[in-house]
Amino acid sequence: MKRMRDMSAFEEFGSHSLVSELRSLESSSPLSHVQLACTHQYCAFPLNGNELCIWNTTSPQEQPLILKGHHQPITAVALKNDGRRCIACSASQDYIIIWNIHECTRAAHQGQLPRGHVIGTLLGTVQHLTLHPNKQLVAACADTRVVILNAEQEEILTELEVHLGPVTAAEFWCDNFLICISEDRTFSVWNYFSQHLIHQSGIISAFPLLKMYIDEENKQLITGCADGMLRVFSLAEEHHFRSICHINLQKEKHKFYSIIEKSARNGKPDKKTSARERSCEDVVDSGLPVLHIQKCAQLDQEYEMPHCGDCVHLWVGSSTDLLLVNIANSDVEGVLHFEDHPNLSIQLAGSVSISSKSGHKDLCLIASMFGCKISLMRFDPQAFWLRQRGLQNLGTGTSLSIVSSDPLLSTSPLRCELPKKKDKQKTNGSQTKVKDQPLVFHNKIKSSGYTTAPRMKMFSPKTNIKTRHVSKAKEEISRGARKEYPLDVQAPCTLHKQIALSNKPTSACSIQYSGDGMKLACGLADKSLLVFSSTFIGEPAVFTGHDGAVNGFGWSYDKNWLVSSADDRTVRIWNVKNASSALVLEKEMFSRPARFPQFYYMDKFILLSSGAEIQLLRYHMDDCKDELKRYKQNSVCKPVQTLRMDSAMEITGLSAVNDFYSYIVLAAGSNRDVEIFDLNIGARIATILDVHPRAAHQICQNKGSAFSTQGAEAYNLFVTVAIGDCLKLWDVRTLRCVRRYEGHLNRYQPCGVAVSPCGRFIACGSEDRCAYIYETRSSTYLHKLPEHSESVINVAFSPSSPQLTTCTVDGKLQTYVP
Repeated sequence: MKRMRDMSAFEEFGSHSLVSELRSLESSSPLSHVQLACTHQYCAFPLNGNELCIWNTTSPQEQPLILKGHHQPITAVALKNDGRRCIACSASQDYIIIWNIHECTRAAHQGQLPRGHVIGTLLGTVQHLTLHPNKQLVAACADTRVVILNAEQEEILTELEVHLGPVTAAEFWCDNFLICISEDRTFSVWNYFSQHLIHQSGIISAFPLLKMYIDEENKQLITGCADGMLRVFSLAEEHHFRSICHINLQKEKHKFYSIIEKSARNGKPDKKTSARERSCEDVVDSGLPVLHIQKCAQLDQEYEMPHCGDCVHLWVGSSTDLLLVNIANSDVEGVLHFEDHPNLSIQLAGSVSISSKSGHKDLCLIASMFGCKISLMRFDPQAFWLRQRGLQNLGTGTSLSIVSSDPLLSTSPLRCELPKKKDKQKTNGSQTKVKDQPLVFHNKIKSSGYTTAPRMKMFSPKTNIKTRHVSKAKEEISRGARKEYPLDVQAPCTLHKQIALSNKPTSACSIQYSGDGMKLACGLADKSLLVFSSTFIGEPAVFTGHDGAVNGFGWSYDKNWLVSSADDRTVRIWNVKNASSALVLEKEMFSRPARFPQFYYMDKFILLSSGAEIQLLRYHMDDCKDELKRYKQNSVCKPVQTLRMDSAMEITGLSAVNDFYSYIVLAAGSNRDVEIFDLNIGARIATILDVHPRAAHQICQNKGSAFSTQGAEAYNLFVTVAIGDCLKLWDVRTLRCVRRYEGHLNRYQPCGVAVSPCGRFIACGSEDRCAYIYETRSSTYLHKLPEHSESVINVAFSPSSPQLTTCTVDGKLQTYVP
């Protein structure tokens, strides 16, 4: 695995001062793969095989407390501090003993022999011990069973056996429940009080499950495997132990170092860049078996995401590192590599125990993998996290915002205006040119025909005027009823209507509602655009003129125009009122096919991509009715600015806000990066590296709507989606992924994504003939919408009402309401 060997960057941020070793000790017997115990008051571990050693972490100079009572080697140790007393529990093949540390310390100071009391005898090899936080109970994982003991006296209360392999860990949950993991690669949930099996999982891994952690606040179970995989399961009752996400620690660690390397390359001069590249060498990693999982309390309290829910940071101990993992986005946000700190006496760990307490530095007890040494180290998680973020953010620039408060620069391309046309009627002299008039031009003469448009279906199809007025009245009533989007409404998950886009299966590139929510447009592979009423009453308006499949389109802010692009390399602007093509941009304007067209900057510009270029176009639509020159195109469109993505062959996703003035444009490229452009200065200002394993095929911003109100910070969130990966929610201010959403199936087809106007829900398509709705603050899906005929490839929220529309690959639309 490639890892940074150049220590100059780490020294620049004071890496050596972040970690200090408080004390170390040499044992006569190895401590690898033995359960250790560490709190902010005491540390407990086996010493010389059958002795229990207690360290006082608040007084490192104090002599260790040695407790004797076992005849066989100690295999597991646990600690508990309930406020009244601090107890330790140790297990071997002969006994399980409870020790009152305060009483044992007092006896040792008085020269007496510290004593504990036995609560279990000859239970076999105990791999794990856990103490109930509220009750006097001890759970011992002995071979393939879990034995629950009374912590006050020698009494077996319950014995549970369901696993085929040795039980490696067990934890109490919600007073009456116990969760166990095993080497048989499954986990089970028990009501130990009634000895009732609540849930038995299937095989979830190809390797044994070693460690686990229960996050009771967020109702999540995190399991760690021997191959370095973290898997997160929901413990919420309505989720039925659903899998939320899985994290490949080896892969995420490599990605972490890769981002640091690329960030350093962008932020350093060329000479240092080449030196850093030479210092990066391929090193065979010994693997990342999960040896311990512990919540990082300090970061979780101080760094919260107000619009995306609270993040959960975990310390994951492995043989070579301590990894800081953010469960919300499944990213490794910090790596404390033991070899990078020469002041540590252990470079390869066999057992790890971590203690994290808010307001204090974190402690880590490490036992050597092959030797007999054990050491206690202390580090500041806040300083460590800020340092790691500093390394990742080298060269990324200043903080950004979608809603900008800066005025337009005098040199901004957004100030561009089209050249004014000269009036052809005016001449240099006093003479004026006589304007040609038709033979009959009086408005009162009905036979002239100049007061009405020609009745030619090719250009302006005649419709039923009476029906049209009725539908307008209905629309006005409907518009008046929908004044504001309800912010407390439930997600639309009830099937309301099903329709087909065509008589034969026809896929749609996209579906979009107009800004007022009254119309829904669909771009089809049969070269046409369809515009439906949002109620789907009546026949849709058909826009034809492209010679290739429509690959993208966008609504104008005033809802009167549509801009579309197609595989014929042309771009057309359509008049929505009469379904006519008002302006055609021929393929000679673009070096490569145009994609992702949209109106921009409150309809003042058109934004689109062509190859790896972003093109900003200024246009003017002339919709005056001159019956003699009705076929002459007076509308114009001129290029203003061209921006190019760095090292990308093609732009695969493009997004910008049109409903309010914003300078920021987001572009995803075939190089798997997302680049951020500021059109106020006309340049790229930031890059997010390696957004997905594959190129993102859509960027979806939280744009809100005219019917909803959100905080200004909420508009800085956007979602990316790529084939073979999950959804990722990003914050443009920090250029970081703040949450991941897994559950939908997206292996080979580009499935669309949409954000609700209130910003609370995210909908996406899936290949399992379902659509999924995620809540922004949650890590798993809220609703799964079945009953689709084929893979769902497009989704769209109505901006004015809680309505969701989905589209399948065969052209079937389905609408959902709460």
